[in-house]
Amino acid sequence: MPMLTQLRQDHANMARLLHVLQLKQKTLAAGERPDFQLIREVVDYILDYMEDFTVPLERLCSEQLAAQVPEVSELSNRLSADYRALRERLRRLSQDLDMILMDAVLPMDRFADDMRAYLEAHRAYLRDEREALFPLIAEHFDDDDLRYLASLLPEGAKARLEYLQAAYPELYAELRATPEPAL
Repeated sequence: MPMLTQLRQDHANMARLLHVLQLKQKTLAAGERPDFQLIREVVDYILDYMEDFTVPLERLCSEQLAAQVPEVSELSNRLSADYRALRERLRRLSQDLDMILMDAVLPMDRFADDMRAYLEAHRAYLRDEREALFPLIAEHFDDDDLRYLASLLPEGAKARLEYLQAAYPELYAELRATPEPAL
């Protein structure tokens, strides 16, 4: 199942990005100044990725699963609501980063706490997908279904990684140097 393999690889890549953010969050929580520009790159990339890939994928999988397995709608609705809340948390972090990068006064302890809460929420979301959604995809979609869904999605992870390398060179270097954390 190439699409499911792709989803798992995307989860591993997202875990690396979250790990980079966690390292910066720990630096901030320790009272030191992290590389806020790198944090900005990670946040921008994740927001772009959410809009370009995750939202369409969630919509496609939810629609297809609900058509085949109506009882999945509760899980789908919960994941969708969790995702919207996660995206909103990240947008707030992005706005706070704008203020920080413009040298506005912002309580760093609050920003560190908000970043930690976002990281915890995003990891929980990934865990829910991995433990609840992926098994349903594997159970109810055959290879033809997955190929069809994959054909409807925007560019794949390889193109996203190439985009990351070109658009966010510092982040790409940091991502390549970061080992894959345990999910």
